[in-house]
Amino acid sequence: MRSINLVFSMILALALTGCSNKDKGGGCTTAAEDDAKMQSYISANGITATKHASGMYYQIIEAGSGATPTVSSTVKATYTGKFTNNTTFDGGTASFPLSGVIAGWQIGIPLINQGGKIKLIIPPYLGYGCDDYRGIPGNSILVFDVELLEVQ
Repeated sequence: MRSINLVFSMILALALTGCSNKDKGGGCTTAAEDDAKMQSYISANGITATKHASGMYYQIIEAGSGATPTVSSTVKATYTGKFTNNTTFDGGTASFPLSGVIAGWQIGIPLINQGGKIKLIIPPYLGYGCDDYRGIPGNSILVFDVELLEVQ
């Protein structure tokens, strides 16, 4: 049930977040601070990651060989969401429109095909933003391990 709640929370977050340093007057971390934290996490955990133009990092574990999703696709995925202290905050299997989730997923999931696996390291500005959101502290860098099961 928690997985379904997180999916719906991700959909709602797109409409409610959008925090930027300009919006919050100091409440948000900067992109440079977020990048330094992500690089530290990557180094400490021996991850070989690529930096995307958006500022997030990703590691393609398996590229997959099926359909390639777009932001207008509905996808089914098994995932685990963690903070950089490796505490899991969510996970499971869920189907959802890719257009209805956080920007980090909209950018990262199309980097693999159906059957693929990817690790996404998402800065707050592509996740839930500056403020606490349903148990996720503001300014959280999110780490997702995702297996893309189906693309529609």
